[in-house]
Amino acid sequence: MASTLRKTTFTMPCQDMNGTSSLPALAKLNFWHRNGDSGLSEDEGLFIGYGHVPSAFPYKMQDMYTRPLKEREMHAVVLENEYLKATFLPEWGGKLMSLIDKTSDRDLLFANPVMRPCNLAIRNAWTSGGVEWNCGIFGHHVHTCDTMFTATTHLEDGTPVLRIYEYERIRGVVQQIDFFLPEASKLLFVRPRIINPLPDVVPMYWWSNIAVPETPDTRVVVNADGAYVAENNTSLAPIPIHHGDDVTYPINVPAACDYFYKILPKDRKFEAALDADGYGLVQTSTYQQIGRKLFCWGQNPGGDRWQEYLTADHSPDRYIELQAGIAHTQYEYVPMPPHTTWEWLEAYGAMSADGDAVHGDWQGAKAEVAARLEEMITDEKMDELLAATKPMAKAPADGELLFRGSGWASLENLRRDKEGMAKIAPHLDFTAPDAEQADWQSLMTNGTFPAHTPDEVPASWMIRPEWIRMMEACAAGAGKDDWYTHMQLGITYISINRLQDAWNELEKSMQLEPSAWSVYGMAQVKRQIGDNAEAARLLAKAALMRPDDASFAKEALELLCNAGMDSEVLKLSEKLSKELLDIGRIRIYITLAHIHLGHIEEAEAVLNENGGIVLPDIREGETIITEMWFLIEELKAKRDGRVFDRETASVPPIFDYRQCETKYRRPARRRGGAAEKSADNK
Repeated sequence: MASTLRKTTFTMPCQDMNGTSSLPALAKLNFWHRNGDSGLSEDEGLFIGYGHVPSAFPYKMQDMYTRPLKEREMHAVVLENEYLKATFLPEWGGKLMSLIDKTSDRDLLFANPVMRPCNLAIRNAWTSGGVEWNCGIFGHHVHTCDTMFTATTHLEDGTPVLRIYEYERIRGVVQQIDFFLPEASKLLFVRPRIINPLPDVVPMYWWSNIAVPETPDTRVVVNADGAYVAENNTSLAPIPIHHGDDVTYPINVPAACDYFYKILPKDRKFEAALDADGYGLVQTSTYQQIGRKLFCWGQNPGGDRWQEYLTADHSPDRYIELQAGIAHTQYEYVPMPPHTTWEWLEAYGAMSADGDAVHGDWQGAKAEVAARLEEMITDEKMDELLAATKPMAKAPADGELLFRGSGWASLENLRRDKEGMAKIAPHLDFTAPDAEQADWQSLMTNGTFPAHTPDEVPASWMIRPEWIRMMEACAAGAGKDDWYTHMQLGITYISINRLQDAWNELEKSMQLEPSAWSVYGMAQVKRQIGDNAEAARLLAKAALMRPDDASFAKEALELLCNAGMDSEVLKLSEKLSKELLDIGRIRIYITLAHIHLGHIEEAEAVLNENGGIVLPDIREGETIITEMWFLIEELKAKRDGRVFDRETASVPPIFDYRQCETKYRRPARRRGGAAEKSADNK
């Protein structure tokens, strides 16, 4: 069967996204590994702490989705040959949703049966399952729930190629991926390409995140004997036995955990998740992609709750993630030189290895997988294929543009053309700017923003240095009497930590025309200097200026609650519409205020409504619902004159989001003789 590429549609249960937040994303991205501390030796040479960004600005948060599922039409692109069928979702970040091994009629990936955004990504919304391509900054990428540019092209021999691409605004780089499945190939090939068009060194990040089913027999085999783990900040742990468990079996990992494998420079790069018979997915790559990782949700109630929460209600399905990156860990960025392109080749397919060898001694398991992979494809063949497809990757797509992405790259190319500079990635068709770029086209062309009224939601924000200079020139000249110019510049100054300059610009904007946006910015300045009470008061003021805006209400109530201003939470809530009061995040903060004020009945009624409160945008690692249950139970115990002990209390599963609690581990389901022996000797 010749390889084919086709566009198709299907229906599946999906949540409503409901657009984006009306606010700029100025909240800090707080990650413990920012400071670069570790327990590693000087020989490891990792870039921990390098290159982190303070926030998701200038992107808007995708946090308006609701929980109910509705049947929706989904657009997909399918690559298929006689052995594999790969289904991609261009409107969901180009995700590889499914990879079916037609020989066994089995999906090699965990293909989520629903499209259920939850709060795990840089911009909040993220969907589990399939393979995701994360480029630019740490975390699930900024385009994971966006439509990517999607086009078709061909290899020299006529093999169809699916191309997805987009411009990443924080780093100022272009991400391109070409997918192809040659005739008679048992491997899907993925050819990423990162283009840095800037004259600057750029801290760069890439991880391919691969969801595969977790079964009691799944063993993850990788070419390593150690892994970097989040212990003593970052330390190096032995593999396969860690704390007495054979952690190459995910069912032995008690709590949510990342294992970033230490693969030696000259060793082959691969990772496989294989079942009792030695069957499953294998991923390999050329040497640019040096890192491999296993993520487990853990064997505790919180991990179970999170996995159910990300898929269909009451689903028993469980999954793990294999991941592959251009650094050893996700705590790092790698310095990318100016005017440079990085590219590599990945391959995905079904492996059938000897089950006894896979589940035997660790060195034997590694050798077995390496030998079977060598039969499928050699390193030399991967290198040859990468080189042979370079002309295709650098050439314009000769087929159809199936989906259009954002207009930001087109705007950047217009700016470059005006300044006599070369286009970014001239072989890629970025079409034309759209409504999001209208303000910036006007600033570039006319030196001013279009006229805006304070009741309009700003369409977009900007962070790149070239545009900051344009805003500064406008604010000092033609736009000196324009409230919108000073507001935009003030918000941008916050994002780059020029807080006094930001305050000055926002004050000017307020003098010219009061707006909720400037008040919001002033609240963020106060928040960043640690004046949480004043930040909360300012945000409450901004929320009252836009009483029907959910984004303002959520942030105001959060700040008031965190500042201990519980009575003010209830006062503000009395002025919100019923539609806003029905939003889960708003109900949570109002309920917390009731708890803090000792209103047990009111709080418990909300917590237990409809069998247990559900927060659509609960953040990974956030235990606010679990904490609410504890606080209510403590208040009830105090009221009733009885003792309540958190350490021994059994949290109802619907409220338990503690994914890192090892003491609440389920009864062991260990695999691996070495692990059992080690555990018995503890």
